[in-house]
Amino acid sequence: MEQIQTKLLLATKNQGKVKEIQHFFAELGWHVEAVPQTAPDVTEDQETFAGNAIKKAEEMARAFHMPALADDSGLEVDALQGRPGVYSARYAGEHASDQQNNEKLCAELASISDGERTARFVSAIALARPGQETLVAFGTLEGYILTEGRGTGGFGYDPLFLLPERDKTLAELTIEEKNGISHRAKALTSMIEMLKMEDRQS
Repeated sequence: MEQIQTKLLLATKNQGKVKEIQHFFAELGWHVEAVPQTAPDVTEDQETFAGNAIKKAEEMARAFHMPALADDSGLEVDALQGRPGVYSARYAGEHASDQQNNEKLCAELASISDGERTARFVSAIALARPGQETLVAFGTLEGYILTEGRGTGGFGYDPLFLLPERDKTLAELTIEEKNGISHRAKALTSMIEMLKMEDRQS
């Protein structure tokens, strides 16, 4: 691969996320780093996870003239026609807390029976490279929404999201267990495969 591609900018200022994603790109010899604190904030105003991820990645790639990776993810509940979707982080309002978002979700599902509470976490990851086509990869994690939370780990909707095959919520898993099966991990694995295929064809 071209030398410029060995350094990858991640559209986040969260070092924890950088560490998680570096793990996936290490096998390609790519070094992942967060965008500078001075990087402009990108408004996530698209109607899909992919749209937001592409917008963030392409704006960062343009701003810093190097490859940039961005992800957008959230929860889709079937009984709510896919809501909260792209509004997952701000479902109960622009600056809503995890607890407020969870309370709103529980209230909206109050009349829905256990068997109808199917949901999935969705992650879209976009890789933008100057002068090349933007790549997009997806990952999903299927589960059910409980009537009340369980577990103290994780964040967001994790305490309400039950993995039926494990009879545990995401908030009851260790970080290692969660990262091994998560929607983001699946999307990243898919992205790595796309890059390997590109490399073989070049």
